[in-house]
Amino acid sequence: MKVGDKAPEYLGLNEKGEEIHLSNYRGRKVILYFYPKDSTSGCTAQACNLRDNYDELRRAGYEVIGVSVDSEKSHQKFIEKNNLPFTLIADTDKKLVEEFGVWGEKSMYGRKYMGTFRTTFIINEEGIIERVIGPKEVKTKEHAAQIL
Repeated sequence: MKVGDKAPEYLGLNEKGEEIHLSNYRGRKVILYFYPKDSTSGCTAQACNLRDNYDELRRAGYEVIGVSVDSEKSHQKFIEKNNLPFTLIADTDKKLVEEFGVWGEKSMYGRKYMGTFRTTFIINEEGIIERVIGPKEVKTKEHAAQIL
């Protein structure tokens, strides 16, 4: 997915097992952010930065939705532990990460593995992607400021 593309209507199931549709957020911009794993240092820093600036993001017309391939149960713990005010999609079948093109080969300490590239898509009120903040650009501790 790239700037100008129409985002999919169905996004997946959240931490409560509820279906999340883009149309639930009509009239608002959506920050759809993909992150590698619940409760890791970078992902926690990013989620907490969005949490700490959540009211400001909402005032600016944004809704925040996080996505990782972790389970609903993992998301529930992550939300509870960090007091996150937004929903997280449990993309356990990797459908959304593949559709958005953020799933691929990564490497850490010389070991290669498949994982999620930390990427944020800003989707406008009509469901069109208007901005993409790629893996090399995302600053986990200043992510809300990058968006605003």
